[in-house]
Amino acid sequence: MRIGLIAPPWIPVPPPAYGGTEAVIDNLARGLTALGHDVRLFTVGTSTCPVRRQWLFRSPAEPMSDAAAETAHVLAAYEALGDADIIHDHTELGPLLAGRCGLARPPVVTTVHGPFTPLARDRLAEVARYASIVAISHAHARSFGRVPVAAVIHHGIDLDVYRPGPGTGGYLLFVGRMSPEKGVHRAVRAARAAGWPLVIAAKSRNDAEHAYFEEQVRPLLEPGARRPAEEPLAARLELMRHAAALLNPITWPEPFGLVMAEALAAGTPVLAFPNGAAPEIIDHGRTGYLCRGEADMTAAIARVPEIDRWRCRTAAERRFSLTRMAADYERLYRAILERPGQRVPSRTGTGSG
Repeated sequence: MRIGLIAPPWIPVPPPAYGGTEAVIDNLARGLTALGHDVRLFTVGTSTCPVRRQWLFRSPAEPMSDAAAETAHVLAAYEALGDADIIHDHTELGPLLAGRCGLARPPVVTTVHGPFTPLARDRLAEVARYASIVAISHAHARSFGRVPVAAVIHHGIDLDVYRPGPGTGGYLLFVGRMSPEKGVHRAVRAARAAGWPLVIAAKSRNDAEHAYFEEQVRPLLEPGARRPAEEPLAARLELMRHAAALLNPITWPEPFGLVMAEALAAGTPVLAFPNGAAPEIIDHGRTGYLCRGEADMTAAIARVPEIDRWRCRTAAERRFSLTRMAADYERLYRAILERPGQRVPSRTGTGSG
């Protein structure tokens, strides 16, 4: 099958640091290639994903979310991938523009990586006329209301990269964006109440993130504590492998939460608030704890030694591998292509057959 993947134009694939969507696209591209498909990725020129790549922008487009840049990027992508058997678009504007412009194209699948909001409702209802929509958790899909969802497919990660660790570093870990909905300040308070040090690896680039840190997080830290850094992948992996547990006190309906699956792959239990997809990722009492508030999370920290780290790893292998994710998408692609009037491609990566 000839599969065209379209990434957003803001971050290389794979991402050098923070970039959940781009990490998923990289895993999917490699997983589909391993299944024997011919995968092409439309991205930015600095990407290193090991499949055939095309781009309009050699460097990531700035500023992020600029509508003109995204429009140019996706129109070029649909033109470049017009001979694919199916296009899988991970951008926001791409499926809508392609449908509205009446571009000659193969069937389109689009994965919605962000939350479903009232502002997005009309756009996604229109997108559903032209593309098959994928949600990334059942909680995510339920939020779509009457907008049709073709499939629910959990993200998958490279289990050869995320290797299990001993968890003997003597610290708890937070990984994510420096933002109120991610609950960094709550993680700091829960860890302090439990008497544990907390290592924070957080993206903090824009003004809102800087302001949140200064106003709500810094006052909770020890005097002279260094500003939390956005760690590259290798350093983040080591932090996860040696952490006693990952704290994820999210206060919003996060569509998936890739960091939780990554922690489980490292053998690290996850303590999270039960919002969004967290109950679909964490098995309460087996791979972590779903906590009803900061006090509950503090109490759960004392119970972390009861969690078998190998059970966490096994859960990741069973449910969150890139192989499973690629197979789920392959199944969806084939179901779409087998609809009446569609040409059914061969399984191999040599084309349509």
